[in-house]
Amino acid sequence: MARDGVELNSLGFAKPPSETRVVVAMSGGVDSSVVAAQLAEEGYDVVGVTLQLYDHGAALAKKGACCAGIDIHDARRVAEEMNFPHYVLDYENIFKDAVIDEFADSYLAGATPVPCIRCNERVKFKDLLETARDLEADCMATGHYIQRKMGPHGPELHSAADANRDQSYFLFSTTPEQLEFLRFPLGHLPSKDATRKLAAKYGLAVADKPDSQDICFVPNGNYASVIEKLRPGAAEPGEIVDTGGNVLGTHNGVIHYTIGQRRGLGIGGLADPLYVVKLDVDARQVIVGPKGLLSTRTVPVREINWLRDAPFDSRPEWHVAVKVRSTRPPREAVIRPLSPTTAEVELVVAEEGVSPGQACVFYDTESSRILGGGWIHKG
Repeated sequence: MARDGVELNSLGFAKPPSETRVVVAMSGGVDSSVVAAQLAEEGYDVVGVTLQLYDHGAALAKKGACCAGIDIHDARRVAEEMNFPHYVLDYENIFKDAVIDEFADSYLAGATPVPCIRCNERVKFKDLLETARDLEADCMATGHYIQRKMGPHGPELHSAADANRDQSYFLFSTTPEQLEFLRFPLGHLPSKDATRKLAAKYGLAVADKPDSQDICFVPNGNYASVIEKLRPGAAEPGEIVDTGGNVLGTHNGVIHYTIGQRRGLGIGGLADPLYVVKLDVDARQVIVGPKGLLSTRTVPVREINWLRDAPFDSRPEWHVAVKVRSTRPPREAVIRPLSPTTAEVELVVAEEGVSPGQACVFYDTESSRILGGGWIHKG
């Protein structure tokens, strides 16, 4: 790889790997471990950093989530095997203030938050990135499945080669300035199996380690129990009502319900199935209705991070594809900017279960480029 006649190393710098310092954000999982091992083998000046994000005494007993005590141990062991320095940073207070508290408040307000995005935005790509700069690193590498490609105006964010592993939904808020400093060495790989083969090649003990499934501080996906601990008294009982206000039953706390939920409502015996269509936290009401009420075409979005070259509000509208849930494919839409950071998104085909607190991520319709995104709100 060369630019302006100068030979570049694999991370894009015009100097030997041995003179290029890279901080690798290591979760203890197979992905970031492979990144660190690969860069170390290529001769880079690797520094591994693992974040302790919450009480690791409580985390030791929990499997299936990142950044717990066992994961810190696994990251440290990889560093020892590949002979590079490794540091554990206590980010508990930062994580609580920047991620967990907002998660609790957002959930209590009837939204469906995505704390992993806030963690990337406010912790990993902000505080940790600054730490990497303090360590005089040339760049920071992570194990995310996403691609950084050089475009005519600088680095661009692109979806991963493996659509099944693509993590672009969780990284839409990466800014152009951060993108200059970040590297994603796994984004071009065809599959997770390819990553595990690399781990085996480097002799890493984590080669067969299972992927993390849960939000790291939410054991077994039980959001409600976490919220009750963070906000005592949040699970106050109330009524389940239809859209006309008729009481159909009772519930033991709004926090136990999400938009689009059908099962577990305790109001059987009805001719047609009902779904949660709205949560009224102030009135402590769970509002239910027919499935058709879950469909929407108009999505209000704010806190927009725009990654296209032309300014966001330089046009009356943008024709793009958008994701309103991480598990759904991008769908055709029109974005109408209201300000540099707010917009109304019109979906060409209505989608069900569009929920405040989720992200709306923008994609180019003719390439793999991510154009940014924002947060869905109630409007």
